[in-house]
Amino acid sequence: MISRRDFLQVGMAASALVGASGFGNWAKLAAQQTLTQDQLLEFETFGNVSLIHVTDIHAQLKPIYFREPSVNIGVGENRGKVPHVTGADFRKLYGIDDGSPSHYALSSGDFSSLAQGYGKVGGLDRVATVIKAIRADRPDALLLDGGDTWHGSYTCYHTEGQDMVNVMNALQPDAMTFHWEFTLGSERVQELVESLPFAALGQNIFDAEWDEPAELFPPYEMFERGGSKIAVIGQAFPYMPIANPGWMFPEYAFGLRDENLQAVVDEVRAAGAECVVLLSHNGFDVDKKMASVVSGIDVVLSGHTHDALPEPVIVGQTIILPSGSNGKFVSRVDLDIRDGRMMGYRTKLIPIFSDVIEPDAEVAALIDEQRAPYEAAMSEVVGQTDSLLYRRGNFNGTWDDLICDALLTEREAEIALSPGVRWGPSLIPGQDITVEDIWNATSMTYGQAYRTEMTGEFLKVVLEDVADNIFNPDPYYQQGGDMVRTGGLGYTIDVNKPQGERISDMTLLGTGEAIDPARSYVVAGWASVNENTEGPQIWDVVESHIRKQGTVTVTPQDSVKVLGA
Repeated sequence: MISRRDFLQVGMAASALVGASGFGNWAKLAAQQTLTQDQLLEFETFGNVSLIHVTDIHAQLKPIYFREPSVNIGVGENRGKVPHVTGADFRKLYGIDDGSPSHYALSSGDFSSLAQGYGKVGGLDRVATVIKAIRADRPDALLLDGGDTWHGSYTCYHTEGQDMVNVMNALQPDAMTFHWEFTLGSERVQELVESLPFAALGQNIFDAEWDEPAELFPPYEMFERGGSKIAVIGQAFPYMPIANPGWMFPEYAFGLRDENLQAVVDEVRAAGAECVVLLSHNGFDVDKKMASVVSGIDVVLSGHTHDALPEPVIVGQTIILPSGSNGKFVSRVDLDIRDGRMMGYRTKLIPIFSDVIEPDAEVAALIDEQRAPYEAAMSEVVGQTDSLLYRRGNFNGTWDDLICDALLTEREAEIALSPGVRWGPSLIPGQDITVEDIWNATSMTYGQAYRTEMTGEFLKVVLEDVADNIFNPDPYYQQGGDMVRTGGLGYTIDVNKPQGERISDMTLLGTGEAIDPARSYVVAGWASVNENTEGPQIWDVVESHIRKQGTVTVTPQDSVKVLGA
C-alpha cells in the first residue's frame, strides 16, 4: 500500500486546494472564482483502475445549499470516531482551516456566512462535468451509484422517478443499488429497473415468498478495467420493511445477509476477481462492522448515512469511503491492482462548488427538459425565511422544527412527530421559500399528515424504539435514520442506557406538565408506515403554515436534553 503520508497528500487535496487563508480572504476569492475547476479536479493519477462514486442524491438535479450535521453521536465502539465527529473537532482532526472551502463543504460552523461566499453546491450538470473530466483521464473508470437516487423532489414524485432515471442514464453509470427507490412501489421499480442500461445490484434483495435471490437484482457484476477483473457487489438498504412501508414492496425481503455476502465474495474470487468492491447502502457504521465480518472485500463505497469524509476509514484490508449526499460530492478512487490483488489506492472527495464547476451543457439542457412542465408550480414563492433552515443532527433541525410547528397549528394537535430523515437541502436567511423548497424537505409517496390520539405510555414506547434504532451499540441493530423530531414534547435521553431505559422526564411543553402515561394526547405526524393512513399531504400542511407566517423565524429547539454523549 502507499503510505498514509502519500495518501493524505492526495486524499486531503480538497482541504488544501490553494493553501491556508482566513475566512474573509477565502470568501472573497471564492466569490471571484479564484478557486478554479482545475484545482477541484486536480489529481495525480494512480494505478490502473478508477472508481467514481455518487450516492444519496435524493433527486436533487439543481444546485442547492446543504449544511452538514453539528451533532452526530456515536455509541459503543464508534463513540468519538468518524463520522461521529463534527464541527471544530472535525476540522481539527483533518487539519481543515477555518473559513476554507473544506470548512464550508464538510462541517456546519458559520454555515450561513460561508454559504454567501462560496455559493451553492451540487447540480447534476456539474457532477457530469466532474465525471467526464475523470473519464478523460481514465476512460474506463467505473461510475457507481449508491442509491437513494429516485426520491426526494417535486419532479421525482410527479414523474415517479423518471426524471432521475433520464438524467442518470446520461451520466452512464455502470451499476447502482437501492433504498428509497422501493417506495415508488414494486411495480414501478420493476418497470424502471427493466429499462436501465446498466446493472441494478442487490445481493441482499430476496424474493419474499421463496427466500431466494430476486431475479431482477443480480448480486454482482464483473467488469474488466485496466487489465484487471473487478467485481462490484450491490448491498441495498437492509432494513426496508422496518424503516419504510413494507406493503409497498411485499414481493421483496431484505436484511444484512452477511453470510450470503461472504458466499458471493468467495464466488467472484473463484471466478477470477482481482478486486472486490461493495456498493453499499448499509450506512457507515454497519459497513465498518460488515467489513470486519466478511473477508475478501477491498473497497466499500458507503451510502445511506450521508457522511462525507476526506479520507477512507480502513478496517483490516478494506477501505471504506462515504461520498456525502444531495449531489454535493463526487468521490474518485484510484486503485493499483497487480498480481491478482489490490496493492494500493488514492482517493479524493471532490466538492461540487456549483459557482466554480462549469455545467455540462448537454446534461444541463436535459435537466431543464425534465423540469420544464413543473417549473411554474415549483417556483411559486410561499414565504421567506429569516432563519437558517437545515436538516441533519441526531435530535433536531430547523426544517423539522418548522414542520412540527405546522403540524401543531394546522392539525390542532398537542404533540407533533416528524421522522428523522436525513435528506433535504438547506435554506439560508433571506431566501424565498418556494413550493419546490417545501417538497425538497417533505416529498415521499406516503406523506399523509395523520391526526390521532396516543397515550403517554405509547409515546414513550415510540421514543424508546426509535432511540434503540439509532443508539444501539451494535451497528447491526441500528435500523433507523436520526431521532424522531418532536413538537410540543420535551424529554431527556441517555444514549448509553439499554433499550427501554433511555427516555425520561417527558414533558408537555404547552403546559409544562409531566406526560401522564395513562392520559391520551392529540398527536399529529406524517410518514406513517401503516397502510391506508388518512390525512392531508404534509407539503400542503407546511405550505399553508408558511403562507400564514409570511416570514418564517425558527429558533433551534432545545427541549431535548442529551446525556451520555
